[in-house]
Amino acid sequence: MTPGRSSGRPARSGGRGGGAPGRRGAAASGQRPAARRTDRTSGSRRETDAAAPDLSALGAFRLGAAPGATPGKWIDVWKQRMPGNPLDLVTVGFADQAAALAGGDVDAALVRLPIDRDGLSVIPLYNETTVAVCSVDSALTAADELTLADLAGEVVMVPGDDALDLEVPGAVAPAFARLATTEDAVATAATGVGIVLVPMSLARLLHRKDATYRPVVDAPTSTVALAWRAEATTPLVETFIGIVRGRTANSSR
Repeated sequence: MTPGRSSGRPARSGGRGGGAPGRRGAAASGQRPAARRTDRTSGSRRETDAAAPDLSALGAFRLGAAPGATPGKWIDVWKQRMPGNPLDLVTVGFADQAAALAGGDVDAALVRLPIDRDGLSVIPLYNETTVAVCSVDSALTAADELTLADLAGEVVMVPGDDALDLEVPGAVAPAFARLATTEDAVATAATGVGIVLVPMSLARLLHRKDATYRPVVDAPTSTVALAWRAEATTPLVETFIGIVRGRTANSSR
C-alpha cells in the first residue's frame, strides 16, 4: 500500500455547465453571439440559431447509457440546441449494450469498452480509474490508493454484470456463488466478506455508508465510448456526435 498519496487519476465527470453567456461575455470570450432575425409577425427581434436545421419531424432521440456514464453536460446542450427533439435517456447494462444498439432500442449509446464493434461506429470518450470497493472497516482503507499487489490474498468478487474483466494476481475466489449484479457485490463488500473492482463512477453511483473505495493505480482503466449503428447515422445521431465533440451549433459537420 502507499499511504498518504493523493487519490490518483479521477474519472472525468459529466458536470453541468453554467447558463449561456450574455453578449458582453460572449464577445470577451471570443464566442460568436447567435444570429438575430426579425419576427415578421410581431416585428420584435429574437435570438435564433441560423445554422441549426429543423429536425423536429424526426421526433425523440433515444440515448443509451451504461451505468455510471455521465452524459449530463451533453444532455443540457441538446436541450438548448434541439428543443423540438426530446432526448430519452435509457439505462443499458454492460451485458446488453451491443444488443440494444443492434436491435434499434436506442439511436446511440454511451457504452463501456470492450464491445462487439461489428456494424458499429465507436468514438472513445474518456477513461475511468478502477477502484476497489471494500468495507469501511477494511485494512485497505489505511492507504489513499492501492496497487494490484496490495490486493493479493483478498477475496475478490466478480459479479455477473462485471464491466472490467480484470484478473487480480494472488486473489482468492469467493466461497459462495457468483453474484448477479455489481450492486449485490458492493452490498456484500460492505459486510467485509470481500472486495469488488469497478469503474470509479459505479462506486459513486452505488455509494453506501458502510462501504468505501480506493483507486487501484496500476489497474487497467475503463473506457467509455459513444457508439451507434453505422448504417443508422441519422441527422439526430450526427447532431449528438457534434455536441460530444464540442462543436458549436454553427459548425459544419
